[in-house]
Amino acid sequence: MRIVIGGALGRMGQELASAAQAQGIQVACGVDVAYAGQPADFPMVAGYERVTQQADVLIDFSRPDALPEILAFCRSRRLPAVLCTTGYTDVELASIHKASQEIPLLRSANMSLGVHVLEQMMALACKVLGEGYDIEIVERHHRMKADSPSGTALMLYDTARREMGGGIKPVYGRYGRMEQRQPGDVGIHAVRGGSMTGEHEVGFYGEGEQLLLIHRAENRSLFAQGALKAGRFLAGKPAGLYSMRDVVAQMLA
Repeated sequence: MRIVIGGALGRMGQELASAAQAQGIQVACGVDVAYAGQPADFPMVAGYERVTQQADVLIDFSRPDALPEILAFCRSRRLPAVLCTTGYTDVELASIHKASQEIPLLRSANMSLGVHVLEQMMALACKVLGEGYDIEIVERHHRMKADSPSGTALMLYDTARREMGGGIKPVYGRYGRMEQRQPGDVGIHAVRGGSMTGEHEVGFYGEGEQLLLIHRAENRSLFAQGALKAGRFLAGKPAGLYSMRDVVAQMLA
């Protein structure tokens, strides 16, 4: 497999390049706006218009504002893309949906397989425990993470909404709320500090018992490994919008 890496000079871009090379996957080209001729182990350019190499899939760990250029490049090449960036606006998400009618795209707020196992466990808990339990989602990340709550926390909330219907609503923290918890509230809380890679906790709080589901990322390599699995999954797929749920489902088939 040959890959193009978006955001190749960032922490996750470098992690992805190392993981790919360790697996014998060719990094056809890296793209990063910060590139200014620095030495690299593979071809590097500052913009997608300069990419001349052939590839099987693009994997992006850059920023949301790079999306228009990425989609234009992939549509012109008919190239599948794994979009690992979080913080997309509604307009950007709509552009992803539109582009997926022409090319295969996989978007996920979290590339960890473990997080998606957590999501499936959460879906089961929502079905079994249902409205009799209060749900709280807490995410913890390093001080440098810009978006909050995390895309993964929002993904987990969407799982609860999907499984429990329209009777729930998000509550982002409780500062200034002088009232008891309301039926259907799902608390979503963000913690930022230190160098922790990431942790997501989903709590189901009932009368006399608690169920806590926790995923803790100890390093960034697991996100790179998951992104490469997603790239292998997506290469050769027909146009459409895919997620890590599809990757996990194929592994279970």
